[in-house]
Amino acid sequence: MTDPDPIPDEKKTAQDTPARLPRMSFDSLCAGKTEILITHGDAVYRLRQTSLGKLILTK
Repeated sequence: MTDPDPIPDEKKTAQDTPARLPRMSFDSLCAGKTEILITHGDAVYRLRQTSLGKLILTK
């Protein structure tokens, strides 16, 4: 039996499997603020929305 998906897992992006990934709006994450802090392990990241509506994630 062959694998019907020729793209290896490490090369897949969120666009390849949108139905399987959870989706949240930025507004639901930030509760009306323009930026939030996200912890991942010992690191803290800042996710902010620019005046043009783009998102920037910085460590």
